[in-house]
Formats: sequence, structure tokens, C-alpha cells
Amino acid sequence: MLVHEMETNLELRQAYFRDLDLIFYAGASLPQDVWTRLEEMAIEVRGRLPLMISSWGMTETAPATIMVHEPIGRSGVIGVPLPETVVKLLPDDEMRCEVRVKGPNVMTGYWGDEKKSAEAFDEEGFLITGDAVRFVNNDDPERGLTFDGRVSEDFKLLTGTWVQAGKLRLEALEGLRGLVQDVVICGHDRDQIGLFIFPRPDHVHGDNTSEGAVIDPILQAELEERLREMAHNATGSAKRISRAIILSEPPSVKDHEITDKGSLNVRKIITRRADLLERLYDNEDPALIRV
Repeated sequence: MLVHEMETNLELRQAYFRDLDLIFYAGASLPQDVWTRLEEMAIEVRGRLPLMISSWGMTETAPATIMVHEPIGRSGVIGVPLPETVVKLLPDDEMRCEVRVKGPNVMTGYWGDEKKSAEAFDEEGFLITGDAVRFVNNDDPERGLTFDGRVSEDFKLLTGTWVQAGKLRLEALEGLRGLVQDVVICGHDRDQIGLFIFPRPDHVHGDNTSEGAVIDPILQAELEERLREMAHNATGSAKRISRAIILSEPPSVKDHEITDKGSLNVRKIITRRADLLERLYDNEDPALIRV
């Protein structure tokens, strides 16, 4: 929203960047197109870039355990462990690692819940986070880590193939940048990967409810074209989005479709919109985009 406003508000853009030395984001992934536009605006106003960094942590790690300490040039990098913290990585065959942590910043347990406290730690005392990371460069660990979604968000297709939903979501956001506000990867126990698309608000006309909103037909055509290109370039069923549906109603705070951190509550969205999930896999539905 800030970048969108600064596109036309020159006074705000100049005031924002004039004395800005650092941009820090965390809590959710920053879309690459937003990152890129911030860099372009900074160059335009100041002639140089602020240091753009991020970190990774949880409420249970009070709050950060991994942090960026140098220019990185792109979104998604979370950095290296902070002093006195220890990060344990459990890699799969593709070097996607589940991350577990230990350190003086990590909680000792949940108040009044011994059972949940015990379940939160592994046999070596590391907090089980459920998040996944990758090395920026497998041959140079000092370059740090990139966030790669939630292990718990991954699911299997009907064929038994694992889908890395968090990573695929970021790829979809990049492929559809400028057209969408956010997306949800669907396909648990289905034969194909589908996509819920939340369009940018300026592409929805009406009262923003499923009954009163109208989707811009030009948007639908552009989305279909980009989705076809993405499907054509995908390698295998675990990375190929084969169908999509545009949701006219934005994520609902009241119905807990957005978390306290401002990210999408995927499970709640899919559960609350079960009828739309069925429509996503109904080949006869007129709103379906098939690619």
C-alpha cells in the first residue's frame, strides 16, 4: 500500500527516502516486486540504496534468531544466526532444511502447559519451529539462509507427490506480480495443483463481497496468459499450477483468515471457502481458469 501510494505521491516519496538509511522487514515475506520498486525509488530520491535487511524468528524466540547483516540485493534472505544462538538444520535430498533453534532468547516452555512444552522441543533441546530454509549458496554457508516456507504447509497430491507450498506460493507471487494481492496454493489429496487468487483491490469493482463484486475481465485474461506461461515452464506436477479461481472477497480479518502477523491463515481460508475449493476442481465451472 505504501509503494502504491508513493507511485503518484511525489511529496511522500521524497519525505520517506530523504533521510532513510535502513529498511527492515520481517514477519512475512516481502514480494520481490515491492522490494525492487523500493530500491528504484530510493535511487531516484537519494541516488543510493538504504541497507535493506530482514531477520527470522518467532514469538518463542523473543523475537529473532537469524538476521541479515550485509547488503543482499533481494527479498527472502534471512541471514545468519545471532551470537550465542545455535541453529540446527535437518536437510532433505534437495537441501531444503527444517530449522530448529537453541539459545538464551528461546523460551523454556509454554506457561501452565507441560505437555505442549515437552512437544515443542526435540531430544537435544532444540525448539521445533516447523519452518524450512535453504542456503543462499550451498558452497558458502556464510552467505546465510533464505526462508523456504512452512514444513507443515507442504502437502501431497493424490499421486503421492510432495508439493512445497510455501516455495511455490512465492514463485506464483513473482510470476503474477502487479496483478495479485496474494495467493493460496491448493491441492491436498487432489490430482492437480490449484490456486486461489486474491486480486489487487483496484481490479475488483463493487462492494467486495462474493455477491456484489465484479472482476475486471482484462485482469482475468492477463492472469490466464501468465498462468499458462508458468505452467509451460514448470518442471513436474509438484510445480505446475493447472487451475485457478479469482476470489472477489478479500481475506477476512473478522473470520481469522489473516494472522496476527498479517500473513494469510491458509488452513482457515481453505476451510471457510470450501465451496470455492470444490468449484476450483469443477471442470465445468465458468469461473475456472484452466491452464
